Amino acid sequence: MKVLLVGGGGREHAIVWKLAQSSKIEKIYCAPGNAGIAEIAQCVNIGVMEFDKLIAFVKENGIDFTIIGMDDPLVGGIVDAFEKEGLKVFGPRANAAIIEGSKSFSKDLMKKYGIPTAKYEVFDNYKDAEAYVEKQDMPIVIKADGLALGKGVIICNTKEEAFAALNEIMIDKKFGNSGNTVVIEEFLTGQEVSVLSFCDGKTVVPMVSAQDHKRALDFDKGLNTGGMGTFSPSRIYTKEVAAKCMEEIFVPTVAAMANEGRPFVGILYFGLMLTEKGMKVIEYNARFGDPETQVILPRLKTDLLEIMEACVEGRLNEINIEWSDNAAVCVVLASGGYPESYEKGYEITGLDEIKKRGDIIVFHAGTSLKDGKFVTNGGRVLGITGIGPNLDAAIRTAYEGVEIVNFEKKHFRHDIGIK
Repeated sequence: MKVLLVGGGGREHAIVWKLAQSSKIEKIYCAPGNAGIAEIAQCVNIGVMEFDKLIAFVKENGIDFTIIGMDDPLVGGIVDAFEKEGLKVFGPRANAAIIEGSKSFSKDLMKKYGIPTAKYEVFDNYKDAEAYVEKQDMPIVIKADGLALGKGVIICNTKEEAFAALNEIMIDKKFGNSGNTVVIEEFLTGQEVSVLSFCDGKTVVPMVSAQDHKRALDFDKGLNTGGMGTFSPSRIYTKEVAAKCMEEIFVPTVAAMANEGRPFVGILYFGLMLTEKGMKVIEYNARFGDPETQVILPRLKTDLLEIMEACVEGRLNEINIEWSDNAAVCVVLASGGYPESYEKGYEITGLDEIKKRGDIIVFHAGTSLKDGKFVTNGGRVLGITGIGPNLDAAIRTAYEGVEIVNFEKKHFRHDIGIK
């Protein structure tokens, strides 16, 4: 089979890496891809939102199966566009991807179907939002309603911070039209867990758990980022907790979407928080998480393409999905200054040396090739994933990899996996 993956970050590198292990695939294309992906797939210079060009490429090259890695094209209706042309594509249609594309939609869905989540209100008028904040106890959470590269959630400890956040989102339009509407939520305390799942519209099969580190600096300090590292499995996600989540969150969510005439086919990501009152949903995503994918897929034993085909064909209940009983830890190497201003073009060293290790995988996020050498080309540059029999061993292995790979102004957290 010929397969096309749409996207170009660390998540997509991990997906391509796993797909390359399938005996069913003869060739993998990636649009637009990145320098690391280019080592195992043919990169195609087509943007993720250029639906017509992507469809034309699929037809011209006889591609059998397309996988959508990113949120923007999913929310924008790429799956609908492919299906209209009779093409086989993995991912939710636009009417299901809205579960990530609109936080107000997802919150209203949870309220309607009794799925546990934080109390909230939705506002599309700045003055009304401001008046609501004035009456609330702090801290509080303010979210841009639409997509914001994982950065549209602001935890406000004071009313001054809350008013500043509202101004930034609704008046200054820091996140563009994604901030036309805001969701204001109660602040929940507890540990966060990410559980991604395979869905075929009616069946949901959770993957192994992971925990993400969002803040830029050690001990969860600094600005929110797209993710500075992650580990799997979560220490707090026990079999008992998993069973309760399946009963109270996973199955009800997929059933709710089907009941609303929005069957969810693809990867449904559950961002959860274990509070004193049990597990609650913080957010949904409509695709693989980044960098969670970089620790989850290395633990997957089953052929990823076979699972995805089963999802698209509505027979996920027939597949036995197996996982390794090990651990994985991914430390993100970022450019100094990320997530704000940072420089690009620094040469990356140590990549050849790290390839000699069987227990470390390097996933490229923001890299490019210049004169035959890898250079930095983004905020998050690489994900160094260490594999071990347990979390402590995987942490040690990942940080051994961090020491081997270098570039100027390399920035990383020293506490990934310690939560």
